Amino acid sequence: MAVKKRYWLMKSEPEKYPIDQLKEDKTTHWDGVRNYQARNFMRDDMKIGDGVLFYHSNAKPPGIVGVAEIHKESYPDFTAFDPQDKHYDPKSKHESPTWYMVDVKFVSKFKEIIALNELREMKTLEGMELLRKGSRLSVQPVEKKHFDAIVKRAEKQ
Repeated sequence: MAVKKRYWLMKSEPEKYPIDQLKEDKTTHWDGVRNYQARNFMRDDMKIGDGVLFYHSNAKPPGIVGVAEIHKESYPDFTAFDPQDKHYDPKSKHESPTWYMVDVKFVSKFKEIIALNELREMKTLEGMELLRKGSRLSVQPVEKKHFDAIVKRAEKQ
């Protein structure tokens, strides 16, 4: 039985890792996630080929800038083991890692950002986790209908 494709939104600060860098790199590991719920999504639920909305956070304006996909399923986040890395976690051990990451692959960059304020105005996105008051997860599930509505909106640019 085939696994059903899932969809995600992953946030990155553009001054740290913008979509243009992913486009240049083609693939990258998504390291440094230190929220248990986001980690669980990456560790337990993300599968190769799942769609990803690439979101620039802490930007002016914040918003969705393109599409990526899961390229490699979860494996231990090696930054947690490196005392020189800002994501170091002394409690995470090689034999029992606390933190995981996935690899993502560039798919496309939108002609222009779909800003958060525009996303809030799109009736087709009602119920989307990103738009829920208090939602701050850097990795979150997205319903197929929301993913499709955003891609369709981007194609009209």
